[in-house]
This record gives sequence, C-alpha cells and structure tokens, in this order.
Amino acid sequence: MQMPPPDPAILSRKDQIVQGLRAILPADAVIDDPVETRAYECDALSAYRCAPLAVILPRSTAEVSAALRFCHDQRVPVVPRGAGTSLAGGSMPTADSVVLGIARMNRVLEVDYADRFIRVEAGRTNLSVSGAVEGAGFFYAPDPSSQLACAISGNIAMNSGGAHCLKYGVTTNNLLGVTLVQMDGTVVTLGGPFMDASGLDLLGVVCGSEGQLGVVTEATLRILPKPEGARPVLIAFGANEVAGACVADIIRAGILPVAIEFMDRPCIRATEAFAHAGYPDCEALLIVEVEGSPPEIDEQIALIRQIAARHSPIEFREAQTEDEARRIWLGRKAAFGAMGQINDYMCLDGTIPVSTLPEVLRRIGDLSREAGLEVANVFHAGDGNMHPLILYNANTPGDLERCEKLGADILKLCVEVGGCLTGEHGVGVEKRDLMRVQFRAADLEAQMRVKDVFDPHWLLNPAKVFPLDDSAARRAP
Repeated sequence: MQMPPPDPAILSRKDQIVQGLRAILPADAVIDDPVETRAYECDALSAYRCAPLAVILPRSTAEVSAALRFCHDQRVPVVPRGAGTSLAGGSMPTADSVVLGIARMNRVLEVDYADRFIRVEAGRTNLSVSGAVEGAGFFYAPDPSSQLACAISGNIAMNSGGAHCLKYGVTTNNLLGVTLVQMDGTVVTLGGPFMDASGLDLLGVVCGSEGQLGVVTEATLRILPKPEGARPVLIAFGANEVAGACVADIIRAGILPVAIEFMDRPCIRATEAFAHAGYPDCEALLIVEVEGSPPEIDEQIALIRQIAARHSPIEFREAQTEDEARRIWLGRKAAFGAMGQINDYMCLDGTIPVSTLPEVLRRIGDLSREAGLEVANVFHAGDGNMHPLILYNANTPGDLERCEKLGADILKLCVEVGGCLTGEHGVGVEKRDLMRVQFRAADLEAQMRVKDVFDPHWLLNPAKVFPLDDSAARRAP
C-alpha cells in the first residue's frame, strides 16, 4: 500500500511542533517518544503501519480546537483517531502527521428520555452508550461487531452499521447532531436534539466523511425503547448460493427482521473451534432475528419457516430460551476473533443488491480458487453488506500482494453487480485506489470540492479516501 513521502520540512521541525503543542495542552496530552507512538502506527488494518510525528490526547473540545488551530498555522497534517478499530486504515498516520486521539473524551453530557436522545463526548464507546440508558429501557441501535471497543467518533466517520441495521439503520439514521471542530480550530454545531434541521443537510455530509472535514467531539444520538421481545432462528443449508437465495426470498416477501446474518463453512468451522456455539455441520447458515410481541414474533417466524422450507434447509433451529438465543448469536459475535486465531486475514466491506447474493457468492468462490487463497464469508445479509475475510500468511512473501489483488477483484465485483465499495468500514487507505472503479472523474471532483471548503489546505486525514495523485495535486503548499 503506497503512502506519500513525508514532508522533510515538517520532520525537521518536530521538536518545535511538539514544544508548541505542549504549550497549549496539558503535559500528559502530548506523546512524542517513538516507543510510545508505536501504539498508534496502525489501526485494525494492521498489515500497514507508519509511526506518526506525535500523538495528542485532548480532553475537551476547547483543547481540540487549540491543537487544530496550531497545526493549521504550522501546516502540519492531523489524523483524527477514535479507538483505532478501523478495518480500512482510516486512522493510519503518515510520518509527518500528528495523531489526534479523542479516547479521553468519553463523558455522557445529557440524557433526555422524553425526547429520546443522548448527548455524549465522541470518544465514548458504542456499547457504553446503550449501557448508559438500558436501565430506563432504552438502547442505541447501531451495533458494529467492535461495539465493545469502537468509539462514536469513528462510527460517525465511517457511518458504521452492525447486525441490527437492517431494521434500525446505520449511524446516519440514528445521528441527530454533532459538535465539529474544523481544521482551523473553528467550532460548529450541526443538527441537534430534534428530527430535522433547517437549511443544508451538513450533518449528512459529515457522517461518513472519514475525518476529511473536521473532528467530531460531541454527538447527539437517537435512543429507542427496547422492544417487547426478540427471538433468533438458525437456518442451515447445503450451499452458499441456496442460503443467499433464501435471504433474497425473505426480503422479497416484505418481512423485516431486525437482523439476517450469514456465515459459510470456513467461518462456521473456525467459530465452533473457538466459541463452541453448537452450530450444525453445514455449508452455510443464516441467523434471522425478529422482534415484537409474542404473537408478532410467532407470526414472523412462521412465515420465515415457510420460505426456508422451499430451500430444503438442513436444520431450522428456533430459540426457545434466553440461553438458546445467546448460543445462536455466540458464534457470529465471535467470528472475527475466531478467524484471527487461525490465520492472518483481511476483512473486506462491499455492498450488493440482495437479489444478487447467490451470484456474488458463487463468483467469490471462483475468485478464491483462482487466487489460491481461502475466503470465509460472514456478513449482514439482509442489506447486502458483504464482509469476505481473505485468509493469508503475512510471513509468506507475496501473500499480502495476492490478498490485496483478490480483495480488489471482489470489490470490483460488488460494483459490477450494482453495489458499492463500502457499506460501513469506509474507504480509508484500503479502497482509496479503487475509487475510480465506482466514480467518474467528475464525481470525484465534486467530492473533493466539498473537502476544499472545509479543509482548503488538505491537512486532515491525509492519504485517505481519494486516489493519491488527486490528493497530492490538491494539497496547498
């Protein structure tokens, strides 16, 4: 993965830059020791690494503003970082950049159950948002697999989703407002604790912008009452394509489960060895969860059972107790950790029309065999958000390059069938060079002109999202 060469003028001023940051931030908020900055040299896309110039860990919006204003005046690039769980290299530094981490900004600022919102500092973890309101019978809907660790700031940057996004939507559908600090230190508020704001939808522009436009320090989020009940079923099949066809038929029938998750044999095998969830011996399985009152749940599951029967399932397992429900979800929740136990892998993130699932699964299998690398499939099948895991050995010369090529071919396939390069992980560095596959030059120009307005010197999150030659030509001296 190519990264731009560092600016030697910035590297030569490292001591001056660090001293300047220490003059405006608390002593423990600035890290420049090379041993300590190594913790920030990559995110969850750990195949690529680069140590930053320095790291800053502010505790308030005011400190973020002061630090960005200083870096803007010094023309020093800044890489915003939440919890570092990005699977697309979204918070990977450059050697001449300052990493701005907001993990210390994690307070709950306001909760309003009557108007159903919570306002938090954006370093707060996803799961702890629900934890703050569950005692009153509420929850925050987006639930990425990394929700125990990932920060709200990163969720907003990448417009993250999760297993339950089929019914409740992704981050943008649950985000009401943000406090955004621009690169020059200007603090702006977009949206607020109400359904819609007047004027341009700049909140919609910021959500999913991958730290290109500003640093989100606070977020107002929609919270929802917990459903009366929920029940998952597990459906096992003899082929990936058959499971994909069942998903398409469930959606076509107008049923709206809260989640439809897919796992294939390589993933099932790994999760069984890791989590011992008791999954059946099959080529593919679906986890379908519905919610509502007991009669509503029974009616939905009866319809799903009828649809599944047309595809000759190996097993149809309906959870009857809380423990059975937990075990159905156990393997799926442990899937990424389980795969990491057996091999290095790269997790992709492409989105396709649900109707094309059987074809795409078949063609991924063909591409996998041609490349000589195994692919394990685990993804949010209900909305077509694919997460193929390409297994490779980082210690085998050439394996990473073969993995990259296979990943590019799979993402090109997603675009070819009418989908897109990313559903929730973002573009980052991983898909940066594929942007021209999905967008014409005029489309990319329109996107870059938006960044010109928010960040005219192109100092925020360098070398991400846009092809390198485009961003290099854009960056002002």
